[in-house]
Amino acid sequence: MRRAVSYISVLVLTLIATLFCEALRPYISPTNMVMVYLVAVVLASLRLGLKQAILTAFLGVLAFDFFFVPPRLTFSVADKEYLVTFLGFFVVGVVISSLVAKVQDRAEKLKEREAETASLYRLSRDLAVAADMHSVAASIVKNVESSLDAGAVLFLVDGEKLAVAEASIGWNENIEAEKVAQWSFKSQRPAGVGTSIFPLSELLFMPLQVLDTPLGVLGIRFNTEPESRFEQLRHLLEAFSTQSALALERVRLSRQAEHAQILKARENLERALLNSVSHDLRTPLVTITGVLSTIRTTENPLSEKNLHELVDTAWEEAGRLNRFVGNLLDMTRLEAGELKLKLETCDVQDLVGCALASVENRLGTRTVDVRLPPELLLARMDLVLMTQVLVNLIDNAVKYSPPESPVEITASADEAHLTMEVADRGPGIPEHDLTRIFDKFHRISVPEGASGTGLGLSICKGIVEAHGGRIYAENRTGGGLRLVVQLPQKGERDV
Repeated sequence: MRRAVSYISVLVLTLIATLFCEALRPYISPTNMVMVYLVAVVLASLRLGLKQAILTAFLGVLAFDFFFVPPRLTFSVADKEYLVTFLGFFVVGVVISSLVAKVQDRAEKLKEREAETASLYRLSRDLAVAADMHSVAASIVKNVESSLDAGAVLFLVDGEKLAVAEASIGWNENIEAEKVAQWSFKSQRPAGVGTSIFPLSELLFMPLQVLDTPLGVLGIRFNTEPESRFEQLRHLLEAFSTQSALALERVRLSRQAEHAQILKARENLERALLNSVSHDLRTPLVTITGVLSTIRTTENPLSEKNLHELVDTAWEEAGRLNRFVGNLLDMTRLEAGELKLKLETCDVQDLVGCALASVENRLGTRTVDVRLPPELLLARMDLVLMTQVLVNLIDNAVKYSPPESPVEITASADEAHLTMEVADRGPGIPEHDLTRIFDKFHRISVPEGASGTGLGLSICKGIVEAHGGRIYAENRTGGGLRLVVQLPQKGERDV
């Protein structure tokens, strides 16, 4: 239909040129009328194409001869010099048409190249900011849809098979398409519509690989002219595939590097754990062994006072060893997700009393300042676990503050939270360590004689967060550290 319209347009152009020449016939010589027909040829080459422009030149020669060359209204020529005019007009018309067609073709190719460059730029820009495999896959599919007027499905390697990582809306599982995708992946060659391999497939599949590493297959479903689009867009499709493969490989290598870094960090942590466990197990065991050895091997009977001192020392070290082993077990339960809360309504005063009774021997002569509101303060919690939290906080305050300085325990409540604080008058800690002290095995510089495993506060964090609360640390004005626990007051947390 479009071709028929173009040829009708050729006839119309020739007719208009002839009518214009007829109007000018009284004023110009017949030879100059050729220029009017050349204008028609130029218009035809600009608007209709090369073949139509050549036809316009041919019809222009016939019309000029028939209507304006003597004798008029016949194709005979009285003056043979007009034959040269006819030939020159036709040759010039053909040359002009060819030049215009070449210029148009070059301009069209430049537009296509510009569009391809813009498409590749958008793809590169989107892939550059994609940080994970899902983001990269989504960017690839989105750019195929917008740049190629097509749907897309991205297959990536999943173990020993291909799996759909991302697809356009409306994609349904297609066994035949997946077979073609598998073939393209294994052979690393394009397959599907527009190729000689599985040409009846609805999709074109482009393999994605970097060097000798196959990564997946990009499937493309063209919305228009699928049979010819592969050859038309071959370079763009190959560039799309290369850019996509490089982005996927970048994320894959980044993931491998991250995994290697995690393994290295885990090895360092395990080494630190082994060193910590070895030291913290050996120290009390050496002390207990030394006490027992002294009692067993001494030749002279020990006085009752010395015997009590040795037994008390062994008892303290045994308690320290017991707490350390208990912390290890609690940390294991927290990391395994096996911590089960037994929520009940508890009096905070009972909680503080239980905690102080547990640390009585470690407090010695130290003063503990407890400030609780006069009214009954109740909260939903696991009393045993929250007692352990408070014991660990008090123990931390005792370890890292001067022997004669007080430990302060306060509690308050509003409609949203129950807040408990344990504060000391020690040196405090550096600002950058305020959040890190709750990390497992994290230790800071401690006063001489103080020791710790780096587990106590980490266990506190796990228990408090299991209650739906939070724990944080802050330095006090005038020196010291305040550890704050906040538990939710409204509703019961389903743990």
